[in-house]
Amino acid sequence: GYGKKKESMKGIPSKGDRIILLGGDNYRIGMGGSAVSSVATGEYGNLIELNAVQRSNPEMQKRVSNAIRAMMESDENPIISIHDHGAGGHINCLSELVETTGGKISMDKLPVGDPTLSAREIAGNESQERMGLVIHEKDLELLKRAAERERSPIYDIGEVTGDMQFVFEDPVKKIKPIDLKLEWLFGNPPRTVMNDRTMNSGFAEPEFDPGRFREYLVSLLQLESVACKDWLTNKVDRSVTGKVALQQTTGRIQLPLNDMAVMAIDYGGQRGLATAIGHAPVAAMADPAKGSVLAIAEALTNILWAPLQDGIRGVSLSANWMWPTRHEGEDSRLYHAVEAASAFAIALGINIPTGKDSLSMTQKYKDGTVVFAPGTVIISAAAEVTDIRKTVSAGLKNVDGSSVLYIDMAKDSFSLGGSSFAQSINFIGRDCPTVMDPEYFGAAFNAVQSLIEREQILAGHDVSAGGLITALLEMCFPERETGINIDLSGFEESTINLLFSEKPAVLLQVADAGRVIGDLAARGVKAELIGQCNSNRQFTIKHSEGLFELKPDKLRDVWYRSSYLLDRRQSGEDLAMERFMNYGKQELAYKFPAEFTGKLSKYDIDPYRRERTGIKAAIIREKGVNGDREMAWIMHLSGMDVKDIHMTDLISGRETLEDVNMIVFVGGFSNSDVLGSAKGWAGAFIYNEKAKLALDRFYARTDTLSLGVCNGCQLMVELGLVGRSGNGGAKMQFNDSRKFESAFLNVDIPENNSVMLQSLAGSRLGIWIAHGEGRFILPGPENSYHIPMKYSYSEYPGNPNGSDCDAAAICSPDGRHLAMMPHLERSLYPWNWADYPEGRRWMAAPGNDAEGGGTGAGSFSGIPGVIEVAGYADEITPWLEAFVNARNWF
Repeated sequence: GYGKKKESMKGIPSKGDRIILLGGDNYRIGMGGSAVSSVATGEYGNLIELNAVQRSNPEMQKRVSNAIRAMMESDENPIISIHDHGAGGHINCLSELVETTGGKISMDKLPVGDPTLSAREIAGNESQERMGLVIHEKDLELLKRAAERERSPIYDIGEVTGDMQFVFEDPVKKIKPIDLKLEWLFGNPPRTVMNDRTMNSGFAEPEFDPGRFREYLVSLLQLESVACKDWLTNKVDRSVTGKVALQQTTGRIQLPLNDMAVMAIDYGGQRGLATAIGHAPVAAMADPAKGSVLAIAEALTNILWAPLQDGIRGVSLSANWMWPTRHEGEDSRLYHAVEAASAFAIALGINIPTGKDSLSMTQKYKDGTVVFAPGTVIISAAAEVTDIRKTVSAGLKNVDGSSVLYIDMAKDSFSLGGSSFAQSINFIGRDCPTVMDPEYFGAAFNAVQSLIEREQILAGHDVSAGGLITALLEMCFPERETGINIDLSGFEESTINLLFSEKPAVLLQVADAGRVIGDLAARGVKAELIGQCNSNRQFTIKHSEGLFELKPDKLRDVWYRSSYLLDRRQSGEDLAMERFMNYGKQELAYKFPAEFTGKLSKYDIDPYRRERTGIKAAIIREKGVNGDREMAWIMHLSGMDVKDIHMTDLISGRETLEDVNMIVFVGGFSNSDVLGSAKGWAGAFIYNEKAKLALDRFYARTDTLSLGVCNGCQLMVELGLVGRSGNGGAKMQFNDSRKFESAFLNVDIPENNSVMLQSLAGSRLGIWIAHGEGRFILPGPENSYHIPMKYSYSEYPGNPNGSDCDAAAICSPDGRHLAMMPHLERSLYPWNWADYPEGRRWMAAPGNDAEGGGTGAGSFSGIPGVIEVAGYADEITPWLEAFVNARNWF
């Protein structure tokens, strides 16, 4: 993660400081968690193992986080020290808060949700969504006010004593379950010594028939580790915060092919944070040391595609070890795996400052059967991004004359041990590829980084699960026209080894192959020209063993089929099949407003303004919502003065809305939506007199506007603020798929009278959706409602929830009040969009060395609609205009 440097170090508590707990009650959760995590599942009784399992309450975590955020964003942050409740519960969290001073905890002040808990269970349970912190007594009232406003439970549970003693006491029961010197808790623990012997895995090398290449390919593409992950990525929010610059899906046919995530650090700048993961569990079965190297290599070739601060040395790794220890040979395998990870990271000059382990990856059954999980290390990589706009995605661009280059990062043979291909034919193998020269790997990494910085790469993908053939096909999958004519005649290896080996490598699509190859050679890195891109969907492979002509669309269906089979379990047979049949037909297409320039100057906007404009807007939020910051930013950017209003402000009468011109009910999950479609939030207005009065008076005025997005849209419909009709009012219900849907898709904006959307009529734009209950039920005829935005496709998933009339939004008859399910506030910048028209992208001309833009007119003549002007860029997308329209209306 990232944060403010001045807030990154804990202070030293002083005698008399208060020890505070934020968050939920104590329950019998996580008891024995650390102990149970070290034994085989099934070894203890079910109740013990159930108690060890963590259960979460993310809404409570959000409330606690918001209270802490209020302190952190104060002029002076009063929090001296802070620690989360995780393993070890209060014992760990609170002792670490006072480890330099000592402290006393009053157990009668701790919140207990289960009266049957023993003192040990109260002190040691691992109920989540809690934070311990230390604060001066004089600042306690400020924190209490913030916590009350955020509906975050707060408890004053003890004090700093300064006597280097850690005490838990219950003055009511007159007991002291804990009374220890801190040095006993934080002294030198005994070393753990593990004795084991090395065992030979004895796996056989893969046996295959070179003539069955096509059969092998079809089988490989359906393996879970290789196949499409759409069933997984479409049900998690990939746009929240409005800072998402790269997520899984890419291309006009939105497919999950990006192996890296990029988040902007803030809303106004171009710097960001990249994360990626890597693992090689099958290879680790054959050779644990090589498995570690391959896991690190994959994490690095995944995070490669954004310009990173300091190149490879700017990357930090986290290692999550999962191993079936305490079985003969496994501790030895773990030792060699850790040793290899350490040596490889040191050779690359990068660090592994943190990690985690789960050393009980074993299942024991009543009949004595024991099953081991494969020993695995999952490597998480993180690094700072210097310019999120330069991030490279995996899908090929339709650029005439472009080529595909292959860079071998490993300098090893094309062996098949530990590969997905071997697994697909029921082998593990012994001879796995590895990185033979870490110094060369680092040099190649940094050389590609230089190309990304100078914008000489159109698309890029790593070679990992499924091998070279999978990577090449995946680059073609997210578009309708692109193809590659591949020539591997220069390689002596057999077709099977060459195409299916998972030796670390990367593929680059470039416009000027000769120049790029020369630039790389000057840095000591060899790149081989292996393919020419085409726009007629042709995919051929030429090799000494023959010429193979493949059909990428048919193979894409094979690759997608596993996702469909898994999707049946969550969306049902009918909708899963509809998604499968339509995913390739509902490609993204755009029609921007004729007068849209993409420039902030068109709207008379200064993104750095500090003075007030006098147009007052307010975010209204309830506990659980998560779209407030991005909404506040887009309103500020458009020229409004924005303030934050919590429902507790309205309920208490601290806010009345009398001085507010525009209100926005933001997205998220108020009250966890346990009552469905913001009904709980609506009840907070209906059944609280001051809140209801403030709302009624606001909507009685004729000089106001309002907007509800996602959860806020559900609220406005529930309150009857929009969607009224003599034939029956609008309602919101669960998505047809009965699950959360996250997607970047097309919407059409028809002729309408909405204050915010009227100027965008005739447009077809891209936008994010993220909701579970977004289906508009419109019982009357369509013309009895006012629908200013529609999903561009009527069939699922283009219409992601099954809304009547394909409605994505509805508004009041006078156009002043708008409710919409899509998140326009998370679609503000070109880098927010999961796909943006190539002709409008911020991109230098191919081969141009300029750091900040392109100069080569005609360089993108093959891209329809391109504007060939030096440094051309859309600074923002048309969605800003909706808020500018609101500003201008006032």
